[in-house]
Amino acid sequence: MNDCSQIEIDQELQADKKIVLAGNPNVGKSIFFNYLTGIYVSVSNYPGTTLDISSGKMGDAVVFDTPGVYGVGSINDEERVARDFIMSADIIINVVDASHLERDLFLTQQLLDMDKTMIVALNMMDEVEKNNISIDIDALEAELGVPVIPTTAAKNRGLDKVKHAVDKARKGNSIFNNGQAENHAQAFKNIKEEFRELNKKTANTADTLMLLEEDENIRCQYDSLASISDYREEIYIARRQRVDQITAEVLSYDEESGQLARKIGAYMLKPVTAVPLLLVLLYLIYQFIGVFVAQTVVGITEEMIFVETYEPFMRGIISSTIGLDNFIGELLAGEYGILTMAVTYIFGLLLPLVAGFYFLLSILEDSGYLPRIAVLMDRMLQKIGLNGRAIIPMLLGFGCVTMATITTRLLGTKRERIIAIFLLGLAIPCSAQLGVIAGLIAQLDLFYVIVYVLAIFAVYVLAGTFLNKVLPGESSDLLIDLPPIRLPDLKNVLSKTYQQTVAFVKEAGPIFVLGAALITVMEATGLLALITRAAEPVTVNWLGLPAEAATAFVMGIIRRDFGAAGLTAIALSPAQITVALITLTLFVPCIAAMMIMVKERNFKEAVYIWFGSWITAFITGGLVNLLIF
Repeated sequence: MNDCSQIEIDQELQADKKIVLAGNPNVGKSIFFNYLTGIYVSVSNYPGTTLDISSGKMGDAVVFDTPGVYGVGSINDEERVARDFIMSADIIINVVDASHLERDLFLTQQLLDMDKTMIVALNMMDEVEKNNISIDIDALEAELGVPVIPTTAAKNRGLDKVKHAVDKARKGNSIFNNGQAENHAQAFKNIKEEFRELNKKTANTADTLMLLEEDENIRCQYDSLASISDYREEIYIARRQRVDQITAEVLSYDEESGQLARKIGAYMLKPVTAVPLLLVLLYLIYQFIGVFVAQTVVGITEEMIFVETYEPFMRGIISSTIGLDNFIGELLAGEYGILTMAVTYIFGLLLPLVAGFYFLLSILEDSGYLPRIAVLMDRMLQKIGLNGRAIIPMLLGFGCVTMATITTRLLGTKRERIIAIFLLGLAIPCSAQLGVIAGLIAQLDLFYVIVYVLAIFAVYVLAGTFLNKVLPGESSDLLIDLPPIRLPDLKNVLSKTYQQTVAFVKEAGPIFVLGAALITVMEATGLLALITRAAEPVTVNWLGLPAEAATAFVMGIIRRDFGAAGLTAIALSPAQITVALITLTLFVPCIAAMMIMVKERNFKEAVYIWFGSWITAFITGGLVNLLIF
């Protein structure tokens, strides 16, 4: 957002005393937040963005967990949201990765330059010990001028000290005061003087700094000062020099330690070794999610627990009270009932898949491998208007497109999120659908398998390239931290998996209920049958499929695997199976994914994506039918 006013913080997030957690991505802020706030936590969407902000009470104060950022500014939504909370904070708890002090202290120094009252939580000290890094805590505290508390949040070490140190927070050493820049060039000494003069005309020091660093939002708020010079680069250089000076004073290394982890990390970035490693990983992910979770676990949860046990029990209750031969009974416990199909879908099918993917994602994050996948895929994804970060929602899409759509929030620009969401809805089959597709395609010759894979891949690349050309603006560059390769902490992995899975079910559950109710209404009014008949000319004449295949496409709108499963009851030739699977894969996201798309973007964009998928699917399926078969 580049308007002249700060984004208004929701009224429910207002408090007399605001404590803000700030830090780089993946430094463990969420563990501090959970410890400080306990179970009394709320999550609110930040106005004008797709970002959620967690808040919770700690005594008479409210604690806010901000997005991970490398600096305070207006480069993207994460920085803008973090900036607004940081500038309004009474106290800042700056969480720093102790094993990456040279990187993380840059943000710390910027917070000090903003004259914020703060403490520093020096986290991941176990990594420091493991890699034989020595940090002089007392010297670091003296250099920064604020309390520094060593912690290992994942193992619950030092969290209590951070909580008790909040009242000892204070303002520290800025590059603009206390002689910190006396050794800098004369040019920066002139900037210091201009900083002091400008500081007399602004509301606070943070505004002064943002003005000099050319923050568009803050400059808009000071029309009379809009003509001041931009010293962003000079200040960054001085800040970098200051951080280098601090780390030189407080850090010492054992160069021999961590050699194995560094070598493994390097192999994960060199294409000749990284590509085979990635292929092995994707195979293992498929075996875990696509085979073990989607087939074995879901076979137990969906079929045995819900379809065979829960649904008959629920229908029995509804039948003995309301009855099933009326609209209300059908709405509650019919084929698409909100107490039958919707519950089975959420807890029997979706919950195991979501938990499985978040479990793997947490392992990849904590091991340090996920950022390396992003770097490896960056050059390829740039050709379709994305950067390496987009590999995360793409991988998640093979588990659940609905869940993956939510994770597109991590992409830096609106155009990237539009491209990623469209490609997810268009060409990424979810694990439930993939399982049915695999069963159908396994009976075909290799030629048909190759046709299917090439058709989907070609559409993915062409659609991404087209959107990259026509959408206004530019995509962001990949700016990502490469943490050390390490063994994940199982307790932390399970904790993150639980929290993310619960949050997802809370957010997506009501949407599935609404979708089930909508389909019941369509069936009761005859609209479902009407749509099926209307689709027959395209299905038969263009795609070369039997008339009854139209029902599979309608069912695919409800749930992707419903559509694919519907083909198993129809007698089809190998060529017809291939065309039908290509069309169904590209056809349309399920109704739950579409509703999430409406929430993440807006109704207009979601409709464009929906009908764009229809058009692309039927054109591709028809062309494959005409040109190949």
